[in-house]
Amino acid sequence: MSSEAAALNSMGGGTPAYTVSKVALNALTRMLASELHGDRILVNAVCPGWVATDMGGPGGRPVTEGAASVVWAATLPDSGPTGGFFRDGQALAW
Repeated sequence: MSSEAAALNSMGGGTPAYTVSKVALNALTRMLASELHGDRILVNAVCPGWVATDMGGPGGRPVTEGAASVVWAATLPDSGPTGGFFRDGQALAW
């Protein structure tokens, strides 16, 4: 579970500890995808978007919409993408 806050192409200030932890997770995603490719194991990072939770606060999208991205990634076919960064089934720039 990542966050678009970790996308280097649009990174700004605000929450350095959270952002850096997600940048590390994205790097680990790429490394594991490369390592496990031969074993046909898919590894992807998913951003659920801003979700109305205790952490996200009011105004975000419904939890079911954020969770749909995770379900999409968890149910990819064996021929699905690996080593990517996604929200709502669409690739995000790193």
